[in-house]
Amino acid sequence: MLSYAIVFLIIALVAALFGFGGIASASAGIAQILFFVFLVLFVGALVLRVLRR
Repeated sequence: MLSYAIVFLIIALVAALFGFGGIASASAGIAQILFFVFLVLFVGALVLRVLRR
């Protein structure tokens, strides 16, 4: 999931570089959502690991 967020971030940066503001904004938004989902899942996995021990 983190790799998808990085891919969308790169797409957003390239689109912004070429002046496609709408595509850059959408890709950055998707990358941000995927990154936060990754963080939530990561923290959840850490909590479950601590609770199992």
